[in-house]
Amino acid sequence: MRELPPADPGIPDDRSATRYLGWLARRTWVSVSGGIVLAIVWMLCQALVPAIIGHAVDAGLTGRDGRALVTWCLVLFGVGLVQAGAGVTRHRFAVFSWLAAAYRTIQVTVRHSNRLGSALPRRLGAGEIVAIGTADISHIGSAMEITARGTGSLVAVVAVTAILLHASVPLGLVVVLGVPLLMIVVGLLIRPLHRRQQAYREQQARLTGRATDLVGGLRVLRGVGGEPVMSGRYRGESQTLREAGVHVAHVESLLEAAQVLLPGMFLVLVTWLGARFALAGQITTGQLISFYGYAAFLVTPLRQLTETVDKLTRGHVSGRRVVTMLRARTDLPDPALPVQAPGRGELVDRVSGVVVRPGLFTAIAATAPADAVAIADRLGRYVDPAATLAGVPLEDLDLATVRDRILVADNDARLFSGSLRSDLDPTGDAAVADALAAAGADEIVEALPHGLDSKVAERGRSFSGGQQQRLRLARALVADPEILVLVEPTSAVDAHTEARIADRLGPARRGRTTVACSTSPLVLDRADVVLYVESGEVVAEGTHRELLAGCPAYARAVLRE
Repeated sequence: MRELPPADPGIPDDRSATRYLGWLARRTWVSVSGGIVLAIVWMLCQALVPAIIGHAVDAGLTGRDGRALVTWCLVLFGVGLVQAGAGVTRHRFAVFSWLAAAYRTIQVTVRHSNRLGSALPRRLGAGEIVAIGTADISHIGSAMEITARGTGSLVAVVAVTAILLHASVPLGLVVVLGVPLLMIVVGLLIRPLHRRQQAYREQQARLTGRATDLVGGLRVLRGVGGEPVMSGRYRGESQTLREAGVHVAHVESLLEAAQVLLPGMFLVLVTWLGARFALAGQITTGQLISFYGYAAFLVTPLRQLTETVDKLTRGHVSGRRVVTMLRARTDLPDPALPVQAPGRGELVDRVSGVVVRPGLFTAIAATAPADAVAIADRLGRYVDPAATLAGVPLEDLDLATVRDRILVADNDARLFSGSLRSDLDPTGDAAVADALAAAGADEIVEALPHGLDSKVAERGRSFSGGQQQRLRLARALVADPEILVLVEPTSAVDAHTEARIADRLGPARRGRTTVACSTSPLVLDRADVVLYVESGEVVAEGTHRELLAGCPAYARAVLRE
């Protein structure tokens, strides 16, 4: 068995849900095919048990042959050992297939979410993403797992049918005609079930998205008095969702009842016919026992076949949701033919005239904060076309290359729930202590009961705004990109902390390219070069002290005069 999750999930086939599920099966073909083979062996062993018992009764008991009875008992014991071994191993393969499909789906959807970036909220609702990460991965994993049991059950039904036809044509025909009839009846119930399930999931996704929006904007709603209106609307939609859930449960209950009732009626029919044939002398006592055993045994593969249809349909519905997400495209697509990544060079914003020289700490002071944000977006290629790196337009580079070399850290970023250590350093191999000291966040960690192993609440709500800002800065420093663009990195901290960060930021990034969009005199004074921006364009350049002396507009902007 290989370890999960895989390092590289591969490139998914997003042309359709069926092709996506097929891609998942091909990526784990060893476990899927191995599970199918073992399931066939497992079910065939179970299918042989009634025939072995029947032969043991006819030869050993009816024929009073002790040696034959012992022989058939040993055969039964051997078949039982093979069945047990195949069943245990099949289950291991099935669990691996389930986990592999779920993990791989999580990996490809998270990777695509990162590619979508800022376009993700415009392409998909929060409820859609939550549904994929909770319910859909389970259904897709179950679709991979059920293929083995479904195939084994189908082979077992075919084998039992052949055995019954060989022993008694009428009983064999009952099985041949009865099994498709049962599948048709169950299929008639599954189709409306999945239509209602699809509608239910869509309503659930919308309601989850609305709940996310409500939580995020609760303070604003309370401020404008809109909380009662929105809560009433949410209450009404939740009741609609509850009614849809009841409708789904109604069809599910009918399906579950049919899965018990129909095989049970089939068992009664085969047993009744077998008893009549035995009384008429058309079959032996051992064959009657075998027929009863087969009738009882067929309940299991028949239920598994109906379960297979159900789970494959659910998996297809979930696969369609995943494919819809994977086919969403970002506002910043990769070029058809990406050029080779250039070496170290100047990062230039052609709109504003900002030139960031490699290896220096550059500060951008803009009279309008929105201008600084727009420049940072262009430098990080969050809008196209605008910036160049070493003379190469960023839109000509692969987006993954741009993200790897240029990191834009703004105040819209969030801390994730989990341990603080994993939040700051996901790879586990960076100098976290140095980054914390440079960001002035070392005292935050020292005050925590478990240090870096302390748990972070959702969105970092256990920290104040200034603490969150320092921790986000530390996380950006831990990433240690070639070019780091910081947007107002000290806007939420006190002057003493701001001075410490300004003193330590430059040395922490020595030899690397750093850009800080800020109008803080403490930060500007430590920069190697300051670019003053008015009306979206660079109008002056120099050190902080040079600009204070030679550019009155700059002095008024940064000194708040």
